[in-house]
Amino acid sequence: MADGTVLLALDQGTTSTRAIAFGADLRPRAAAQRELPQHFPSPGWVEHAPEDLLAHSVACLREALAASGAGARQVAGIGITNQRETTLLWDRATGQAVHRAIVWQDRRTAPLCDRLRAEGLEETIAERTGLLADPYFSATKLAWILEEVPGAREAAERGRLAFGTVDSFLLWHLTGGAAHATDATNAARTMLFDIRRGDWDDDLLRHLRIPRAVLPQVRDCAGEFGTTDPGILGAAVPIRGMAGDQQAATLGQACFAPGMVKATYGTGCFALLVTGDAPVRSAHRLLTTIAWQLGGRRAYALEGAIFVAGAVVQWLRDGLGLIASAAESGPLAARADPAQRVHFVPAFVGLGAPHWDAAARGAILGLTRGTGPAEIARAALESVAWQTRDLLEAMRADWPALSETVLRVDGGMTGSDWTMQFLADALGAPVDVPEVAETTALGAAYLAGLQAGLCPAPGEGAPTHWRLDRRFAPRMARTEAEERYDGWREAVGRVLR
Repeated sequence: MADGTVLLALDQGTTSTRAIAFGADLRPRAAAQRELPQHFPSPGWVEHAPEDLLAHSVACLREALAASGAGARQVAGIGITNQRETTLLWDRATGQAVHRAIVWQDRRTAPLCDRLRAEGLEETIAERTGLLADPYFSATKLAWILEEVPGAREAAERGRLAFGTVDSFLLWHLTGGAAHATDATNAARTMLFDIRRGDWDDDLLRHLRIPRAVLPQVRDCAGEFGTTDPGILGAAVPIRGMAGDQQAATLGQACFAPGMVKATYGTGCFALLVTGDAPVRSAHRLLTTIAWQLGGRRAYALEGAIFVAGAVVQWLRDGLGLIASAAESGPLAARADPAQRVHFVPAFVGLGAPHWDAAARGAILGLTRGTGPAEIARAALESVAWQTRDLLEAMRADWPALSETVLRVDGGMTGSDWTMQFLADALGAPVDVPEVAETTALGAAYLAGLQAGLCPAPGEGAPTHWRLDRRFAPRMARTEAEERYDGWREAVGRVLR
């Protein structure tokens, strides 16, 4: 293909929408981004307006393509990556959603999850889906919409409604309603998909009263998903890649071999350990998930989810007014008194892995009269590192071969050298930051390029799209790191219910 070839990545995240135009060499050429509003109608409830998801996606695709200097006919493919688990249900005839999108952070279905556990379903859920009975996942969100929206269940049973995570919703609209599909990685996050058989699970559907008629077709991560409506970009463009954001970041980080680990720091933090072609059942409350599916073959991973990472910096800015921008958090933390032992447990929406406590709430412990904004900022940034260590400890327990590791990191928080250095200190392991920090979008572009014949498949030679920018090696004495980690674990114990 010509040098002007472009791969477009659409990354629909939790707090922003971005599109990045990559060249055929997978180097970024242009980008566009818009902030995505969130809505909080009740405590613990988090929603998006579906029209925002679509409008912002189309606008960013157009802006990134225009800024790249390429035309629509030079786009070899679009790759879509998305916030996972966020749930939509829409009318097939009109395209209108019957309810706002219920975001992955939303906790309204905690009582339903309690009921599933009481009914003895958690073992079935874990065995078949690799997940836990938690409000985080799509299944109970969809069940809630069907139950609470008047007429939704009847319309769903008649085949008039379509369910999807954000990827499916965007695909359906970008193709003018021609494609109702998802990929295996997003399907694996619904709590309705048997990750071993590679199909929707009829027993779970029946138990949650979800009609099969609403479900999308499940496909490989790289494939022909359809073409965009010509009116969107000026010509029909093939959509050739799709993966949930964390799996896309795993591919963008070139974590292709078993034992490789990446962590993405966005609103939350998600760490994935690639385990290969067989699923590994966690004994330490990690999730077993699909890392990617290509050519009908699945690779698996163990995953740990932290609900609040970058969101704690947003809270410092918007909730407390301690900083005017996220970039100020590291310099402020660096001015803290290192002798203080303040611990901030940011359980704003409960705690994720390995605790999975939906009822836990945030706390700042260890306050003294000398505690000020710098100490609180430091504790907030430290909380991200300590939560990451919790995940790595659980991974090492489930995967004994993971004794020595390098953590590949990406996302907005990697821009803070202070945070990345403390992360390396907390883990006692090197932390690698790549040249392209937006590896989620890079992974989506890689999938589109793979389908277009521009990129090699995982394991076929050395990956060429991952390049190291800087490495952070541990500096803190291990005795001090362990003492601080003990304080963190004690603080977490105070907030667990």
